[in-house]
This record gives sequence, structure tokens and C-alpha cells, in this order.
Amino acid sequence: MTTAAAGRTGPFAHFASDFTASIVVFLVAMPLCMGIAVASGVPPEMGLVTGIIGGIIVGFFAGSPLQVSGPAAGLAVIVFEFVREHGIAALGPMLVVAGAIQLVAGMLKMGGLFRSISPAVVHGMLAGIGALIVIGQFHTLFDAKPMSSGLENLAAMPGRVLGLSLDVQATELALAIGLLTIVVMLGWEKLRPASMKLVPGALLGVMAATLVAFGLGLDVARVTVPESIGAAFSVPADGFFGPLTTPAILIAAVAVAFIASAETLLSAAAVDRMHDGVRTDYNKELRAQGIGNFLCGVLGGLPMTGVIVRSSANVQAGAQTRLSTILHGAWILGFVALLPWLLREIPMAALGGVLVVTGWRLVSLDHVKHLLQVHGRLPAMIWAVTFVLVVATDLLTGVLVGLALSLIELLPFYRNLKLKVAQKDHEDVTHVELGGAATFLSLTRLNSVLEALPDNRSVKLDLDGLHGMDHTTAQTLSEWLGRRKKRGVPVEVTGPSEIMRPLALAH
Repeated sequence: MTTAAAGRTGPFAHFASDFTASIVVFLVAMPLCMGIAVASGVPPEMGLVTGIIGGIIVGFFAGSPLQVSGPAAGLAVIVFEFVREHGIAALGPMLVVAGAIQLVAGMLKMGGLFRSISPAVVHGMLAGIGALIVIGQFHTLFDAKPMSSGLENLAAMPGRVLGLSLDVQATELALAIGLLTIVVMLGWEKLRPASMKLVPGALLGVMAATLVAFGLGLDVARVTVPESIGAAFSVPADGFFGPLTTPAILIAAVAVAFIASAETLLSAAAVDRMHDGVRTDYNKELRAQGIGNFLCGVLGGLPMTGVIVRSSANVQAGAQTRLSTILHGAWILGFVALLPWLLREIPMAALGGVLVVTGWRLVSLDHVKHLLQVHGRLPAMIWAVTFVLVVATDLLTGVLVGLALSLIELLPFYRNLKLKVAQKDHEDVTHVELGGAATFLSLTRLNSVLEALPDNRSVKLDLDGLHGMDHTTAQTLSEWLGRRKKRGVPVEVTGPSEIMRPLALAH
């Protein structure tokens, strides 16, 4: 190592790699910020405001330095229903309360509790949200507005297709633009050369659609954004907190805080698996998200979470520090301030095409297959019930029923739900012995023990004393073992065959 290289240890030691990664994340984030706003039934600039706050502010305070925060597809359905029922003016105060809840939860060190949520419920919820986005944005492809519920959107889909004619009209033109976006996105991701793997397909899809619509002068609906950056941010007016006298709005704030926190911390855990750098401080991340959502409420943005697509792009592009996330927010701010006229040329159907692909990817059947093959029928049933109820009723009902069903896994162990953890050091090996029942009720404690184990010592994990383990704990143990294995730290695991089976299948 040269002297110069050895001396680069300050906050800008990795400036070049962070700078490059920030541009990649910015290019991924721009169409998603606007598209998720459209899916939420609000103006596109509200998504850009959240992207700016998520980058510059949350990026500075985040407990997961490489995670990127911004508007999330996972909350689009909640926001759409909320705005339809209570109006867009109530969104700000609701978000202020949701942010305050997250901030207090982080201060009370409740970050670990959100990691105890059943993976079957979380992935079932995300799959249901993905399905709702697809069937809702299907109508945006026709320059039409989605209806108020998933079932209504689903029922109206055949009519949209049957209403097409051979005459070239605005509806047909919009559909062609949306399909062009989808084809370019998927085609690029399938055929792009390795040297250009960081160029996002969503950006190219939107660029192609915009150039075609502009070049041919097509009469299709386009994005509406304010003339100036100042107009994109709102300031609370008199009576701002008036809507909070309605109990339904306070309930919505609790739901948004809960779901946003769960999605953020699960995303942070996934980001940790992608790199070997600083691990996530979950309570600090929760506090940062609370600050971000509070500011989004005050300044007229959408709710935010940590988002896995932008975060994975950040890691893959070579980001080393939080500077990349902060800079991507600055690029969004600069783009909105200097080039609003360019945003106004983007066809709405192009953003609909981006969201159809995004939503479809959330409906990942790989998760339910994994649950069925590794953990059995009950977790797969929880996934399916959560998915169906999110689509057929509403998101909160689906999540609450899924959480209630996850309690069924506790029934075989109801006489003894206590988990015993013993840790002993012998020379260069740490012995960790578990006894009793390993369930989501004790997962916070188990995580704190496992994550405190040093990397410079071998670990022997003794599960012989366990008489049961639910799928949430099995999934967590599998991920912990995978991280240790990736870092080359030896771990020996012993236990009864029924306890070892899901761990063996997962690897």
C-alpha cells in the first residue's frame, strides 16, 4: 500500500466510489420516486420531495450507512386509500404522527422488535401490495385513473382491453408508450453487456418512451410538476393539525409507522448481507426514519422507508459510506430545481409501465415456495392468507390476520415458551447453548447475543436443548449462519434432526 493510499482515512477517503454510486442510485431513484407518487394517487413532486429528504437528511442520520431511503411501493396502497378517504391535506399531519412514533420507538430501542415479525407475513404483505400495484397501474397504461379498490380495478381490466379499437386514439397511444417502457426495461435487463450492468432499465424505459412521445408529438397525458423547486415543498398552514382529531387518521399513522419500520429494518438486514462493512444500528435507523417521515409530513412528501432496489444498486455500484446516499438526494434536488421542464415531458403511461414491472417483482412466488419447502405448510398458508386479504380487503386487515395466524406456531410450545441462552468461552471457541422454545417472542434477545459474538473466534452453536423452533427464528438463524460463512468464520451447529432440518435446507 502506498503512503498516499494509506493516508486516505478521512470522511472523503472513498469519495470517488461514493460519487459514482450516487449517480447510479439517482438514475434508479428518479423514475421510481415519481412513479410511486402516481401509484399513491398524489402529484409526482411529492415523491421527489421524499427522495430528497430520504437522501440528504435520513442519509446523514441513518443507522444503515449504505441503505437508501425514499418513497416505497410497499406504502403506495395505504397512501392511495388514505388520500381517497381523508383527502391529501390530511396526509401531512398523519405523517408527522407516524414519524414521531418511529422516533420514539427508536429512542426506546424497539428496533429489534420489528425484526421479530414473521417473514411469511412480511412477504405476503409485499406480494399483495405488488399485485395491487400491477392491477392499479394497468389502468394508468390506458391514461385512465385507477379505481378505489383492488377488486374494482381487477373487475375493470377486461373492459379496458375490450375497449381498444383499431383506430389510433389517445388510449391506444398511451398503451403503446407504456408497453414500450416495459419492453425496453425487460429487454435491457436481459441483454445488457456486463460493462453496463449498472445502467438501470427503468431509466432507459422512461427515456425511450419520452423521446418517442416528444419526437412524434403524441397526445398522451404527461407528468405535471411545479414551475419551481419552492413550489414542490409545502409549508404547514393554519389548522394543519386539525385532521388529527379524527381517530381513523391516528390509526392510519400507527399502521404507516409499523409497516414502514418493518419494511425498513428488513431491508437493512438484506443490505447487511450484501456487504462486509459497517453493520446496521437498528435503533439509530429507526430514529432516522422517524425524522425523515416527520419532515415529509411537514414539507409535503410521501411516507418513506428504506428501499431494497435503490439500496442494492448502491452496494453494487461500489458505495463505501453514507456519502453516496446523501449525494443522490442532492442530485434529485438539483434536477428538480434546474430541469423541471424535462420532467414535464415524461408520459404518465411510462411511469405506469415502470410500476407494473416493479409491482410484478414484489409478487415473488419464490418466497412462498421457500416457506413451503423449508418451513412447511403453516408458514406458506400464512403467506397465502395475508396475500389474499391484502388484495381483497385492505392492507391492515391482511397484516393483522397474518400476525394472528403466526401465533398458531406457538401452540405446540405453550407449556414452555421460554428460551434459555448460555454462552461460554473455551480457548479460541465460543459455545452458545440454546434450550427451551426458540420463537419470535424471544428473537430480540437471541439476535443481541448472536450479533455480539466476535468474528475472530470460532462458534459452536448447540441446539440440543431446544424442543421447538418457529419459522421466524429458523430464518433468522439461517441468515446469521450465512453471514458468518460468507466472512469465513467457522460455525459448528448441532441439534435434533427436526430442529436442524430447516437450517440445512436453507443452505
